[in-house]
Amino acid sequence: MTDTPTTPPSAASARDALVRVRAEVAKAVVGQDAAVAGMLVALLCRGHILLEGVPGVAKTLLVRSLAASLDVGTKRVQFTPDLMPGDLTGSLVYDSRVSDFEFREGPVFTNLLLADEINRTPPKTQSALLEAMEERQVSVDGTPRPLPSPFLVAATQNPVEYEGTYPLPEAQLDRFLLKVVLPVPERDDEVSVLRRHAGGFDPRDLAGAGIRPVATAADVEAGAAAVRSVEVSDEVLGYVVDIARATRHSPSLALGVSPRGATALLATSRAWAWLSGRGYVTPDDVKALAVATLAHRLMLRPEAELEGTSVTSVLHSVLASVPVPR
Repeated sequence: MTDTPTTPPSAASARDALVRVRAEVAKAVVGQDAAVAGMLVALLCRGHILLEGVPGVAKTLLVRSLAASLDVGTKRVQFTPDLMPGDLTGSLVYDSRVSDFEFREGPVFTNLLLADEINRTPPKTQSALLEAMEERQVSVDGTPRPLPSPFLVAATQNPVEYEGTYPLPEAQLDRFLLKVVLPVPERDDEVSVLRRHAGGFDPRDLAGAGIRPVATAADVEAGAAAVRSVEVSDEVLGYVVDIARATRHSPSLALGVSPRGATALLATSRAWAWLSGRGYVTPDDVKALAVATLAHRLMLRPEAELEGTSVTSVLHSVLASVPVPR
Protein backbone atom coordinates (compact mmCIF):
# COMPACT_ATOMS: atom_id res chain seq x y z
CA MET A 1 0.00 0.00 0.00
CA THR A 2 1.39 3.42 -0.95
CA ASP A 3 0.90 6.56 1.09
CA THR A 4 -1.50 9.10 -0.35
CA PRO A 5 0.38 12.31 -1.09
CA THR A 6 -0.61 15.18 1.18
CA THR A 7 -2.26 18.09 -0.61
CA PRO A 8 -0.44 21.32 0.24
CA PRO A 9 -2.61 23.94 1.95
CA SER A 10 -4.00 26.81 -0.08
CA ALA A 11 -2.73 30.34 0.47
CA ALA A 12 -6.03 31.29 2.12
CA SER A 13 -6.01 28.37 4.57
CA ALA A 14 -2.33 29.02 5.35
CA ARG A 15 -3.12 32.65 6.17
CA ASP A 16 -6.02 31.62 8.39
CA ALA A 17 -3.76 29.18 10.25
CA LEU A 18 -1.04 31.77 10.80
CA VAL A 19 -3.55 34.36 11.97
CA ARG A 20 -4.78 31.82 14.54
CA VAL A 21 -1.19 31.57 15.80
CA ARG A 22 -1.46 35.14 17.08
CA ALA A 23 -4.53 34.22 19.10
CA GLU A 24 -2.79 31.18 20.57
CA VAL A 25 0.28 33.19 21.64
CA ALA A 26 -2.03 35.77 23.24
CA LYS A 27 -3.20 33.05 25.67
CA ALA A 28 0.21 33.31 27.36
CA VAL A 29 1.62 36.72 26.42
CA VAL A 30 -0.15 40.05 26.94
CA GLY A 31 0.53 43.28 25.07
CA GLN A 32 3.33 42.20 22.71
CA ASP A 33 1.35 42.05 19.46
CA ALA A 34 4.09 43.77 17.45
CA ALA A 35 6.62 41.10 18.42
CA VAL A 36 4.22 38.26 17.55
CA ALA A 37 3.52 39.83 14.16
CA GLY A 38 7.26 40.29 13.63
CA MET A 39 7.97 36.61 14.26
CA LEU A 40 5.30 35.58 11.74
CA VAL A 41 6.72 38.02 9.19
CA ALA A 42 10.21 36.59 9.74
CA LEU A 43 8.89 33.05 9.20
CA LEU A 44 7.17 34.03 5.95
CA CYS A 45 10.30 35.80 4.67
CA ARG A 46 12.61 32.93 5.67
CA GLY A 47 14.42 35.38 7.92
CA HIS A 48 15.35 35.64 11.59
CA ILE A 49 14.29 37.91 14.43
CA LEU A 50 16.07 39.51 17.39
CA LEU A 51 13.96 40.36 20.44
CA GLU A 52 15.46 42.91 22.83
CA GLY A 53 14.15 43.96 26.20
CA VAL A 54 14.94 44.21 29.88
CA PRO A 55 14.64 40.98 31.91
CA GLY A 56 11.07 40.01 32.70
CA VAL A 57 9.13 41.32 29.67
CA ALA A 58 8.33 37.80 28.37
CA LYS A 59 10.92 37.51 25.58
CA THR A 60 11.54 33.81 26.17
CA LEU A 61 7.88 33.10 26.91
CA LEU A 62 6.93 34.77 23.64
CA VAL A 63 9.15 32.49 21.54
CA ARG A 64 8.14 29.39 23.52
CA SER A 65 4.48 30.27 22.97
CA LEU A 66 5.04 30.68 19.23
CA ALA A 67 6.78 27.31 19.11
CA ALA A 68 3.89 25.69 21.00
CA SER A 69 1.37 27.08 18.51
CA LEU A 70 3.29 25.71 15.50
CA ASP A 71 3.54 22.02 14.68
CA VAL A 72 7.28 22.23 13.94
CA GLY A 73 10.52 21.11 15.57
CA THR A 74 11.87 23.50 18.15
CA LYS A 75 14.92 23.65 20.41
CA ARG A 76 16.24 26.12 22.95
CA VAL A 77 19.84 27.10 23.66
CA GLN A 78 20.75 29.17 26.70
CA PHE A 79 23.74 31.25 25.61
CA THR A 80 26.41 31.50 28.31
CA PRO A 81 30.01 32.76 28.41
CA ASP A 82 31.39 29.21 28.16
CA LEU A 83 29.20 28.04 25.24
CA MET A 84 31.36 26.72 22.40
CA PRO A 85 30.51 26.84 18.66
CA GLY A 86 30.35 23.03 18.50
CA ASP A 87 27.75 23.05 21.29
CA LEU A 88 25.51 24.90 18.84
CA THR A 89 26.25 23.42 15.42
CA GLY A 90 27.25 19.87 16.36
CA SER A 91 30.58 18.07 16.02
CA LEU A 92 32.31 14.89 14.92
CA VAL A 93 32.45 12.23 17.63
CA TYR A 94 34.55 9.07 17.44
CA ASP A 95 32.43 5.91 17.45
CA SER A 96 34.54 2.97 18.64
CA ARG A 97 31.95 0.47 17.40
CA VAL A 98 32.66 1.32 13.76
CA SER A 99 36.14 2.82 14.29
CA ASP A 100 35.11 6.02 12.59
CA PHE A 101 33.86 9.52 13.31
CA GLU A 102 30.16 10.28 13.15
CA PHE A 103 28.46 13.65 13.12
CA ARG A 104 26.23 14.49 16.04
CA GLU A 105 23.81 17.26 15.24
CA GLY A 106 23.68 20.30 17.47
CA PRO A 107 20.48 22.10 18.48
CA VAL A 108 20.67 24.30 15.38
CA PHE A 109 19.19 21.37 13.42
CA THR A 110 15.56 22.29 14.04
CA ASN A 111 12.80 24.45 12.57
CA LEU A 112 12.62 27.07 15.29
CA LEU A 113 15.72 27.76 17.36
CA LEU A 114 15.32 29.87 20.49
CA ALA A 115 18.71 31.48 21.06
CA ASP A 116 18.15 32.77 24.58
CA GLU A 117 20.25 35.76 25.71
CA ILE A 118 22.45 35.57 22.64
CA ASN A 119 24.57 38.51 23.78
CA ARG A 120 25.75 36.69 26.90
CA THR A 121 28.15 34.53 24.87
CA PRO A 122 31.44 35.71 23.32
CA PRO A 123 31.61 36.79 19.64
CA LYS A 124 33.23 33.49 18.53
CA THR A 125 30.11 31.53 19.43
CA GLN A 126 27.79 34.28 18.20
CA SER A 127 29.53 34.03 14.83
CA ALA A 128 28.89 30.27 14.70
CA LEU A 129 25.30 31.16 13.87
CA LEU A 130 26.26 33.25 10.83
CA GLU A 131 26.51 30.44 8.27
CA ALA A 132 23.43 28.72 9.64
CA MET A 133 21.38 31.92 9.46
CA GLU A 134 22.56 33.04 6.04
CA GLU A 135 23.26 29.80 4.17
CA ARG A 136 20.85 27.53 6.09
CA GLN A 137 23.57 24.95 6.44
CA VAL A 138 26.38 23.99 8.80
CA SER A 139 29.86 23.01 7.61
CA VAL A 140 31.76 20.59 9.82
CA ASP A 141 35.10 19.18 8.68
CA GLY A 142 34.48 20.67 5.23
CA THR A 143 31.15 18.89 4.73
CA PRO A 144 28.04 21.09 4.34
CA ARG A 145 24.97 19.81 6.15
CA PRO A 146 21.62 21.43 5.25
CA LEU A 147 19.25 22.60 7.94
CA PRO A 148 15.53 21.76 8.00
CA SER A 149 12.96 24.00 6.32
CA PRO A 150 11.46 26.21 7.57
CA PHE A 151 14.31 27.47 9.76
CA LEU A 152 13.95 30.46 12.06
CA VAL A 153 16.36 31.79 14.67
CA ALA A 154 14.44 33.75 17.29
CA ALA A 155 17.13 35.29 19.49
CA THR A 156 16.61 37.26 22.68
CA GLN A 157 19.00 39.72 24.22
CA ASN A 158 19.17 42.14 27.11
CA PRO A 159 20.07 45.78 26.40
CA VAL A 160 23.83 46.06 25.80
CA GLU A 161 24.43 48.19 28.87
CA TYR A 162 23.58 45.26 31.16
CA GLU A 163 26.27 43.34 33.04
CA GLY A 164 27.90 40.42 31.26
CA THR A 165 26.72 41.22 27.74
CA TYR A 166 28.72 41.26 24.49
CA PRO A 167 27.40 43.56 21.75
CA LEU A 168 26.53 41.65 18.59
CA PRO A 169 28.87 42.49 15.69
CA GLU A 170 27.35 44.54 12.86
CA ALA A 171 27.71 41.57 10.47
CA GLN A 172 25.55 39.40 12.71
CA LEU A 173 23.00 42.11 13.42
CA ASP A 174 22.57 42.47 9.67
CA ARG A 175 21.67 38.76 9.45
CA PHE A 176 18.54 39.41 11.48
CA LEU A 177 15.66 40.40 9.24
CA LEU A 178 13.91 42.14 12.11
CA LYS A 179 14.78 43.52 15.51
CA VAL A 180 11.85 44.17 17.84
CA VAL A 181 12.26 45.98 21.16
CA LEU A 182 9.81 44.68 23.75
CA PRO A 183 8.63 47.50 26.03
CA VAL A 184 7.53 47.21 29.63
CA PRO A 185 3.74 46.66 29.36
CA GLU A 186 1.24 49.43 29.92
CA ARG A 187 -0.61 49.52 33.23
CA ASP A 188 -3.75 47.76 31.95
CA ASP A 189 -1.66 45.04 30.30
CA GLU A 190 0.36 44.55 33.47
CA VAL A 191 -2.85 44.21 35.47
CA SER A 192 -3.95 41.53 32.98
CA VAL A 193 -0.65 39.70 33.48
CA LEU A 194 -1.07 39.71 37.26
CA ARG A 195 -4.71 38.63 36.93
CA ARG A 196 -3.62 35.60 34.91
CA HIS A 197 -0.98 34.66 37.45
CA ALA A 198 -3.47 35.13 40.29
CA GLY A 199 -5.75 32.73 38.43
CA GLY A 200 -3.08 30.02 38.35
CA PHE A 201 -1.26 30.68 35.06
CA ASP A 202 2.08 28.85 34.97
CA PRO A 203 4.48 30.14 32.26
CA ARG A 204 6.29 26.79 32.37
CA ASP A 205 3.10 24.92 31.44
CA LEU A 206 1.95 26.27 28.09
CA ALA A 207 -0.26 23.25 27.45
CA GLY A 208 -2.07 24.07 30.68
CA ALA A 209 -2.64 27.59 29.33
CA GLY A 210 -4.51 26.05 26.41
CA ILE A 211 -1.93 26.74 23.69
CA ARG A 212 -2.10 24.11 20.97
CA PRO A 213 -0.53 23.76 17.50
CA VAL A 214 -2.75 25.50 14.94
CA ALA A 215 -0.31 25.82 12.00
CA THR A 216 2.15 23.44 10.38
CA ALA A 217 5.40 23.69 8.45
CA ALA A 218 3.31 23.22 5.28
CA ASP A 219 1.27 26.33 6.19
CA VAL A 220 4.47 28.32 6.61
CA GLU A 221 5.83 27.10 3.26
CA ALA A 222 2.53 27.85 1.49
CA GLY A 223 2.43 31.29 3.06
CA ALA A 224 6.03 32.03 2.05
CA ALA A 225 5.22 31.07 -1.55
CA ALA A 226 2.12 33.31 -1.52
CA VAL A 227 4.11 36.25 -0.15
CA ARG A 228 6.44 36.07 -3.14
CA SER A 229 3.46 36.70 -5.44
CA VAL A 230 2.32 39.87 -3.64
CA GLU A 231 2.43 42.74 -6.13
CA VAL A 232 4.60 45.81 -5.60
CA SER A 233 4.10 48.90 -7.77
CA ASP A 234 6.99 50.93 -9.13
CA GLU A 235 5.88 53.81 -6.92
CA VAL A 236 6.21 51.70 -3.76
CA LEU A 237 9.56 50.32 -4.93
CA GLY A 238 10.73 53.90 -5.38
CA TYR A 239 9.43 54.77 -1.91
CA VAL A 240 11.51 51.98 -0.32
CA VAL A 241 14.61 53.14 -2.20
CA ASP A 242 14.00 56.79 -1.23
CA ILE A 243 13.82 55.83 2.45
CA ALA A 244 17.07 53.89 2.19
CA ARG A 245 18.84 56.74 0.38
CA ALA A 246 17.56 59.31 2.88
CA THR A 247 19.20 57.41 5.74
CA ARG A 248 22.52 57.51 3.88
CA HIS A 249 22.33 61.30 3.72
CA SER A 250 21.16 61.86 7.29
CA PRO A 251 23.63 64.10 9.20
CA SER A 252 22.95 62.04 12.37
CA LEU A 253 23.96 58.70 10.89
CA ALA A 254 27.43 57.33 10.20
CA LEU A 255 25.95 54.27 8.48
CA GLY A 256 22.72 54.27 6.50
CA VAL A 257 20.61 51.47 5.05
CA SER A 258 22.42 49.24 2.55
CA PRO A 259 20.77 47.73 -0.54
CA ARG A 260 20.36 44.53 1.51
CA GLY A 261 18.39 46.52 4.07
CA ALA A 262 16.17 47.91 1.30
CA THR A 263 15.43 44.42 -0.02
CA ALA A 264 14.66 43.31 3.55
CA LEU A 265 12.13 46.14 3.92
CA LEU A 266 10.54 45.11 0.64
CA ALA A 267 10.25 41.50 1.81
CA THR A 268 8.77 42.33 5.22
CA SER A 269 6.29 44.78 3.66
CA ARG A 270 5.05 42.08 1.29
CA ALA A 271 4.65 39.61 4.15
CA TRP A 272 2.72 42.14 6.22
CA ALA A 273 0.47 42.97 3.26
CA TRP A 274 -0.28 39.26 2.76
CA LEU A 275 -1.00 38.70 6.46
CA SER A 276 -3.35 41.70 6.27
CA GLY A 277 -5.30 39.99 3.48
CA ARG A 278 -4.05 42.03 0.53
CA GLY A 279 -2.28 40.99 -2.65
CA TYR A 280 -0.42 44.28 -3.03
CA VAL A 281 1.86 46.48 -0.91
CA THR A 282 0.87 49.97 0.23
CA PRO A 283 3.14 52.72 1.60
CA ASP A 284 1.54 52.11 5.00
CA ASP A 285 2.88 48.53 4.94
CA VAL A 286 6.37 49.92 4.33
CA LYS A 287 6.03 52.42 7.19
CA ALA A 288 4.67 49.78 9.56
CA LEU A 289 7.76 47.56 9.12
CA ALA A 290 10.42 50.23 8.59
CA VAL A 291 11.63 50.63 12.19
CA ALA A 292 11.77 46.90 12.99
CA THR A 293 13.51 46.13 9.67
CA LEU A 294 15.94 49.03 9.44
CA ALA A 295 16.80 50.47 12.88
CA HIS A 296 19.35 47.77 13.81
CA ARG A 297 21.16 48.33 10.49
CA LEU A 298 21.89 52.00 11.23
CA MET A 299 24.77 53.54 13.15
CA LEU A 300 24.69 56.94 14.84
CA ARG A 301 27.49 59.45 14.55
CA PRO A 302 29.36 59.92 17.87
CA GLU A 303 28.19 63.51 18.21
CA ALA A 304 24.55 62.43 17.78
CA GLU A 305 25.01 59.80 20.49
CA LEU A 306 26.45 62.42 22.84
CA GLU A 307 23.37 64.55 22.24
CA GLY A 308 21.16 61.66 23.29
CA THR A 309 19.71 61.06 19.84
CA SER A 310 18.33 57.58 19.19
CA VAL A 311 18.38 55.60 15.96
CA THR A 312 14.60 55.22 16.17
CA SER A 313 14.01 58.96 16.38
CA VAL A 314 16.28 59.56 13.39
CA LEU A 315 14.43 56.92 11.40
CA HIS A 316 11.07 58.46 12.28
CA SER A 317 12.39 61.81 11.05
CA VAL A 318 13.54 60.21 7.81
CA LEU A 319 10.12 58.60 7.28
CA ALA A 320 8.43 61.95 7.89
CA SER A 321 10.70 63.65 5.33
CA VAL A 322 10.30 61.19 2.44
CA PRO A 323 7.27 61.95 0.20
CA VAL A 324 4.68 59.20 0.32
CA PRO A 325 3.43 58.04 -3.10
CA ARG A 326 -0.32 58.13 -3.74
